[in-house]
Amino acid sequence: MNTKRHHKADPAIYQIRLASHLSEPRAAWFEGMTISLEDSGHTLLTGPVVDQAALHGLLRKVRDLGLPLLSVTRLQPGQPDGADDTG
Repeated sequence: MNTKRHHKADPAIYQIRLASHLSEPRAAWFEGMTISLEDSGHTLLTGPVVDQAALHGLLRKVRDLGLPLLSVTRLQPGQPDGADDTG
């Protein structure tokens, strides 16, 4: 008898880097994400994403707002936020 248990996986943590600073009204579109305005002029959105559909929803918001997308990175468990920063 197959007794597999279905566990809801913990959300993955993603970083979405945008090529401009995000204004406060636009930041409201990304509730639940940590928003970091970088000295380089970029914005880094960091937070949990429950599944691929939710990730696509976030990317759709980026598109709908006309924000220039630089990168999308899935952080490994235990990897500190901003660990992929190179300068």
